[in-house]
Amino acid sequence: MLGRLSHAVWHWFRVITTHSPARFALLVFASLVLVFTALLSLPIASTNDSATPLADALFTAMSTICVTGLVSVDMASHWSVFGDIVIFVGVNIGGMGALTIASMMGLIISKRMGLRAKLIAAGDTNPLRAHGGSVSESQAVRLGEVGQLLRTVALSTVIIELAVALLIYPSVVVKYDWLDALWISPVYAAMSFTNTGFTLNDGGIGVFEHDYYFMTVIMISVFIGSFGFPVIYALSRHILNPYKAQLFRPSTWSLHVKLTLITTTILLFGGAGSFLALEYGNPGTFGSMSAGDTIFQSFFVSVMARSGGFSVVDIGELYGSSMVVGSMLMFVGGGSASTAGGIKVTTLAVLALAVWSEAKGRTSVEAFGRRIPSDVQRVAVAVLAWGATICALATIIIAQITHAPIAEVLFDVISAFGTVGLSTGLTESLPDHALYVMAVAIFMGRVGTVTLAAAVAATSKSQHYSLPVERPIVG
Repeated sequence: MLGRLSHAVWHWFRVITTHSPARFALLVFASLVLVFTALLSLPIASTNDSATPLADALFTAMSTICVTGLVSVDMASHWSVFGDIVIFVGVNIGGMGALTIASMMGLIISKRMGLRAKLIAAGDTNPLRAHGGSVSESQAVRLGEVGQLLRTVALSTVIIELAVALLIYPSVVVKYDWLDALWISPVYAAMSFTNTGFTLNDGGIGVFEHDYYFMTVIMISVFIGSFGFPVIYALSRHILNPYKAQLFRPSTWSLHVKLTLITTTILLFGGAGSFLALEYGNPGTFGSMSAGDTIFQSFFVSVMARSGGFSVVDIGELYGSSMVVGSMLMFVGGGSASTAGGIKVTTLAVLALAVWSEAKGRTSVEAFGRRIPSDVQRVAVAVLAWGATICALATIIIAQITHAPIAEVLFDVISAFGTVGLSTGLTESLPDHALYVMAVAIFMGRVGTVTLAAAVAATSKSQHYSLPVERPIVG
């Protein structure tokens, strides 16, 4: 009986991992959230040696595994050393991706990677593989390169976090004793590269507000983390191969890399310019700062609004116009297969190119001498629609529960969906049932709207016929 049950479980596991990597991703993320909820609920995880309420433990676990940074408790005072370690480990697991971690463990154990394992790992680097149908191999990461990508994910995470920790250690040791600095430095390195934004030290990042060196390193770490591992992998191939030193030859980059880097740069400067123009006279934010501080903080807020989650200025004091700009940046998020959430910068780029092509009367969407197929355009539209629907529903439900100002609710909901972590202060005061709604928004934003759609589509039946065409009036 036991053998038959184990065989049935193993058969179910093989079916769900091979036939639907998207549903497997949902299962893995949900399982990790439950495990970390249990760990954070333990009395040893809190400073007062009492069990953390379920809503707070679940929300913190969700925010940790989904590398979001939104909090419902004071992170510096509530969690014990054990709790801090659990959060630190969870952030790194969530940052690299659940399927990536599972694939790397399998690679280490078996010393090789079969096609089945590559398909599972590839679902983490390109959700379109799980969406249905064949996927062109002319992209940032080919299926045959998945094993190399996994090594790049592991190495880049370790190397970048170690480098950031060493770079900021001198600044941290000035504020804290050397022993505390040995812990605080790696924490900030992990929270910045994974785009989480948790601050586990007393005083948070505000302690380093006037340390331009520290803030710049953190900002660069967040910026690199938002590119996505496929882009980091693509660029690292040129750096590590002296015979193909083509890093500064953009013509050799894939279309995905080009769109990610260009759109990210435009959003960086566009966001900084918008915040500078809108907030320079606000006494609650930039109005009391010097010209240098104002310019620097404009870029800092622009980077953090895309996914980082760190903030020196009081987000609740932003003008309504700036909150709209911040909401737009958070909704877009970072690069595909990155630690960032949102609809992703490449989705925005594809939609913008489609609009431009339509305005120019072109029959196809083209960029850099390449044609973007219609199925990618359809997925981009679906991602936008799913994201907008999730944010709208969560905003309506939480606004009805709390009766809080709709601008604050919308901002925090988009921050949750985009796994950013910026807050007007509303999230920390939410009642338990509103926290659960916010946790669902975080989960949907992290696993990706494409993955959610693919998981649902996996249950759909194939249609072997087509209906007559009729064109409704649009616009």
